[in-house]
Amino acid sequence: MNYKDQHKILIVDDDQDILQMLRLTFSKENFSNISTCSNAEQALKLVQDKAFDLIILDVMLPGKSGFDIIPSIRKQTECPVFFLTAKGSDLDKLTGFAYGADDYITKPFNPLEVVARAKATLKRISQSQPLHSSNEKDRFDFGYFQVDRKSAELSVNGCPVDCSAHLFRLLLYFCKHEGQILSKDQIYEHVWGRHGDFVENNTIIVHIRKLREKIEPNPSKPIFIKTIRGLGYKLVRPK
Repeated sequence: MNYKDQHKILIVDDDQDILQMLRLTFSKENFSNISTCSNAEQALKLVQDKAFDLIILDVMLPGKSGFDIIPSIRKQTECPVFFLTAKGSDLDKLTGFAYGADDYITKPFNPLEVVARAKATLKRISQSQPLHSSNEKDRFDFGYFQVDRKSAELSVNGCPVDCSAHLFRLLLYFCKHEGQILSKDQIYEHVWGRHGDFVENNTIIVHIRKLREKIEPNPSKPIFIKTIRGLGYKLVRPK
C-alpha cells in the first residue's frame, strides 16, 4: 500500500522507548509525518513552529508537566490532544479532560490502540470540517512566497517554512482577501473563531509580527502585509 497519511503528529514523552515504539507503530500504519521530543520546552517550541493535527502528550514530563503546558499549547493550536500517563485514577482522568484533553491513555498501553484512537479522532475532525467550494483556490503565489491550502504548506524564496496552525490560518485568511482591509475583529473571528473572547489584546500584533518574519524580505519594512492605521491590515502585492 503506497498511501501515506500526511497528518502531522507530535509525540511528547521522556521515555525514549515509548517514543520509538509509537513512532514505529504509526509508521507501520502509514503515518509518515511524526515529530517527537522529550520535554515541555521542546514541545512548546515545536508547536510554535509547526502546525500539528494531533498531539500525544505525556503528563509526567521533567520540569513542567503536560498539565502545565496545555494552556500554552491551546494558545497556538486547537488540534486534539491525547494525554499519556501512568496515572489512571478517575480523578486524574477528570483533571486531564478539564485541562482540555480529547483523550486520556493510561500506561501501559497497546500502541495499536493509540493509533486506532488517533485515526478515529482525525477522521471525525475531517468529516466535521465544511467542504471547500469547488472554485476556492488551493494555491496562492506572491512571487517571493507561496501558500498551499491543501497541504497547509508555506514556501518562502523557494524553501519550505514551518508555520504554526494559527499563523497559517492567518496567512490563508489574508490570501483569500488579498487587497482588502481586515479589521482586528474580523481576524479574531475568522482565525481564532472566538470573536476575541479569551484572546489577549496583543495577540494580533504578535502574530502579524511573526508572520512578517516568515514572509517579508525585510520584516521591519513590510511590503506584503501593510498596517492601515486605525483600520487594520491588508495583504498586497508590491509594485
